[in-house]
Amino acid sequence: MNALSGRKALVVGIANDRSIAWGIASALRAAGAELAITYLNPKAEPHVRPLAEKLGATLVAPLDVAKPEEEDALFAAITRSWDRLDVLVHSIAYAPREDLHGRVIDTSAEGFGLAMDVSVHSFARLCRRAEPLMRSGGCCLTVSYYGAEKVISTYNMMGPVKAALEATARELASELGPRGVRVNVLSPGAMATRAAGGIASFDDMLEEAAERSPMGRLATIEDVGATAAFLASDGARSITGETIHVDAGYHIMG
Repeated sequence: MNALSGRKALVVGIANDRSIAWGIASALRAAGAELAITYLNPKAEPHVRPLAEKLGATLVAPLDVAKPEEEDALFAAITRSWDRLDVLVHSIAYAPREDLHGRVIDTSAEGFGLAMDVSVHSFARLCRRAEPLMRSGGCCLTVSYYGAEKVISTYNMMGPVKAALEATARELASELGPRGVRVNVLSPGAMATRAAGGIASFDDMLEEAAERSPMGRLATIEDVGATAAFLASDGARSITGETIHVDAGYHIMG
């Protein structure tokens, strides 16, 4: 129950109590971690701050990864409060709706570039900022989806974007391994989160995922949280560069 007692964890990506990041933050706290939690902007703050306070977060701060000054301020605050970091959770992604709902071949260069920056390069940037604070090693986690591996109807441009995220995580695992920093990817199954609502025909994706799963159900944000807490613990000290599916077995079905 206290596998993460004394650990300091930054969780980026909570939008509401249905967010995958909320499931992760809750599990990390239940395992004993102390939390820093971010919100996207003033509009999001009233939805996120009460959740952060519910978990007794030490730090609650804004973070729009498109604004370098907010990254600067966040890590300066973490340094002042803790002077170290043990766990980083990156659970954010974005694509312009007009590009997300169209064919990949028709996406704009600007839209594709923005999706890659927010969904992929931001993870590398946050890991770079976390690296000097992980002096005794650490764990960096990000969130992907099976559409990174196989074509999923209506997932469209997020397929190649998430594939790039998984490849980036492997490279980071290789580069940070000598410092004792592990980097892994969580790949949850389809879930009714706020972010997923932007995907066309998402209700159909949920129904199909439940039907195809060997377990006959969808995974939950609590399932993802439990897996994240394990990966952040010493029990996973030799696991890095992996993409861990949390989807009730959906990904194994032909």
